Amino acid sequence: MFVILGYVVILGCVLGGFALGGGHVGVLFQPVEFLILLGAGSGAFLASNSFSTIKAALAGGFGTLKPSPYNQDYYLQLLMGFNALCQKARKEGLLSLEKVVDDPDYNGLFGEKLTPDHHLMEFICDKLRLILTGVDYNQLEDIIDAELDVLLEDGHVPVRAVQRVGDGMPAFGIVAAVMGVVHTMESVGIPPTELGKLIAAALVGTFLGILVAYGFVNPVAAVMENRLEEQLNAYKCAQAGLLNCAKGTSPTMTVEFMRTTIPHHVRPGFLDLEEQLKAGKG
Repeated sequence: MFVILGYVVILGCVLGGFALGGGHVGVLFQPVEFLILLGAGSGAFLASNSFSTIKAALAGGFGTLKPSPYNQDYYLQLLMGFNALCQKARKEGLLSLEKVVDDPDYNGLFGEKLTPDHHLMEFICDKLRLILTGVDYNQLEDIIDAELDVLLEDGHVPVRAVQRVGDGMPAFGIVAAVMGVVHTMESVGIPPTELGKLIAAALVGTFLGILVAYGFVNPVAAVMENRLEEQLNAYKCAQAGLLNCAKGTSPTMTVEFMRTTIPHHVRPGFLDLEEQLKAGKG
């Protein structure tokens, strides 16, 4: 939502300022310059990335148009799910968690916001399987840390791919401008009014390259990186729950350990969580 709002502000201020300064907005519409710039950028993007990276970059880019799923309600459901998980393990034993491992949606344990997050559910269930096999606590912690490092590195791959496109756009804008200048130079014999139009069209290429880079592509890469950090925070919260579950920590303390790992702006309050837990028991 804020990405779209930002785009509107950018276009409004840039085009509005140009028009208020006496410029004619129509002269900025140069289809050939658009074709050269966006075509070259897209081609470089395809040539420099694997299919999986392209797919992840496109999914991440379009995902920035949606609100972040990692809000307070998301974390409340995660905490409630681990509370129910630990309660079940304490009352029925660790082996009772096999049902959860086989079916993450068992009795709606983790809520409707979490079960569609297949990657997080897979992460939780895989570590629960290790806990059921009696894995050592320190080994479990090392395994989770290693997986989070891989998650962070994998997540940065599409972000860097989008950043490289943004960084290359000004250069492609110069390419479009130079080709426009070449066309202008071969048309020196035409009237000055027509020559001026060709020069203006050539300069639009440089303008578009800089605008697309810093106004459109790089902000998307920044939002993708922020979403990656938010995703990693959710995994770290789940990590705290898994490690405390492995240690046999009480459900109340497990949830509190998890709550302290949540960023402040989306962290559920202590009283809010207590009310949710009481409502869950009821």
